[in-house]
Amino acid sequence: MNQIVFATNNPNKLKEIRQKIGDQFEVLGLKDIDCTEELPETHETLLENAIEKAEYVAKNYKVDCFADDSGLMIDALNGEPGVYSAMYSGTRDAQDNMDKVLSNLEDKSERSASFKTIIALVKSGETITFEGKVEGVITVTKSGADGFGYDPIFKPTGFDITFAEMTASEKNAISHRGKAVEQLVDYLK
Repeated sequence: MNQIVFATNNPNKLKEIRQKIGDQFEVLGLKDIDCTEELPETHETLLENAIEKAEYVAKNYKVDCFADDSGLMIDALNGEPGVYSAMYSGTRDAQDNMDKVLSNLEDKSERSASFKTIIALVKSGETITFEGKVEGVITVTKSGADGFGYDPIFKPTGFDITFAEMTASEKNAISHRGKAVEQLVDYLK
């Protein structure tokens, strides 16, 4: 079976990607290749950060790999948290990040938002990128126990439930990461 490295230490992302890719590839995480350092994310865009991480792992560990960078863009907050989604509150704590978003939107009726994922694949020295996006709104309160990150406060357009209230397969079918991964899988076939 073909192996490919997903440049992440996030077990939730790894699980989501493995479910989406299925048995077509064995997807390894950074721990599987003994990569323990924090990957660089020094840019102001999701695209540049995804490329930087993928190229760093490919160069330093001599593997074909892909990396993603995702962000939640909220219209009423001028696109925040955007590229800073993972650390919006100053920590990587999802509850703190959601609380900051909800607090910043407290007096706002406009709650439209989008999730965007960029995947950068480095295969045989070549870098290719894929993009997935989903539109929705930020809810007033957290709802649901599944998913991760901002899932309990993001309700995708056309649905009456948040990402955190969906099953993994329901979310993967419509999510920003799911759409980008579909393009990745189509390319790898």
